[in-house]
Amino acid sequence: MAKTLPELRSQIDAVDLELIALLNKRAGLAHEVGEIKRIDGSAVFRPDRENQVIANLQANNPGPLKQPSIAIIWREIMSACRALEAPQRVAYLGPAGTFSEQAAIQFFGGSMARVMCVSFDEVFRATAAGSAEFGVVPIENSSEGVVSRTLDLLLNSPLHIIGETSFLVRHNLLRLEPSLANIEAVYAHPQALSQCQDWLSTHLPHADRRAAPSNAEGARLAASNPAWAAIASERAGSEFGLHVVSYAIQDDAFNRTRFAVICLPQTLAAPQATGNDCISLIVSVTNRPGAVHDLLVPLKRHKVSMTRFESRPARSGQWEYYFYIDLAGHPSQPHVAAALEELRSLCAFYKVLGTYPVAE
Repeated sequence: MAKTLPELRSQIDAVDLELIALLNKRAGLAHEVGEIKRIDGSAVFRPDRENQVIANLQANNPGPLKQPSIAIIWREIMSACRALEAPQRVAYLGPAGTFSEQAAIQFFGGSMARVMCVSFDEVFRATAAGSAEFGVVPIENSSEGVVSRTLDLLLNSPLHIIGETSFLVRHNLLRLEPSLANIEAVYAHPQALSQCQDWLSTHLPHADRRAAPSNAEGARLAASNPAWAAIASERAGSEFGLHVVSYAIQDDAFNRTRFAVICLPQTLAAPQATGNDCISLIVSVTNRPGAVHDLLVPLKRHKVSMTRFESRPARSGQWEYYFYIDLAGHPSQPHVAAALEELRSLCAFYKVLGTYPVAE
């Protein structure tokens, strides 16, 4: 005989009470772990351990919950448990509602302590100075390429990359009025304006395109004038009371942004090998024929795959360049270590930006 709605709701309520008891039991155990870590000086936040927990749960998940849902739920549970000891202070480009904030929540969970910054430079300063333990910055977009300012800041920073996260970016047109009519200006971060330029040229050819420090800041500005619009996330629209006039206006339907998680080495050392890792480097070579080709020889010889290769001017006035390289692997692997050692011997400048697990 089919159960009635009141019966099902009663059973759900009972299960919820069991869940809250178990969650508090887990929090108590996590508190004991925190006490041990405090005594021996271990890091409170261990993303490699948390990823192992989630992977084990997903491997043993009988359903009907889907695997991505398991990751989201347990990331929040672990974030809430960590916050009982000391929530991680995480710096990122603000205000509330930016994609950087979304990336930070995706990596650390919603119980982190938010340190909102007005620029990428401030994210690096806050993290290096210790007012934040970690920073989250965009490093690459699938349609626009690398985020140049992030690469420039990594060059001279004491911070290193200990993780990454990425997601599909959906840009929406937001404004106070639920209409495309009479829009005089569109505010957004320059990257977002570039990623939506075809749509803007087609639908708002006469609207002025104005750069903002972040998409969320553009949404805040659009909330101050009914003739202005912004390109930002739905979350930013909710934050500033704006209508979504047009959804997903990015020119690339699969527009994806990759974010780096950075910190001081004393805050968290490079994670151990997971079997799916990345090494990020900055190198330079003397300006001579074949110098760049020679950089690739050790990688081929030791069978190390290069997944990214970007150049940036060294700003020396001598037409010299720094090369930003991503390699697949971990320094603990003998063939990778041999390739890195040989590569280093060829470089006038060599810096490891970080070794970290590749985002799912």
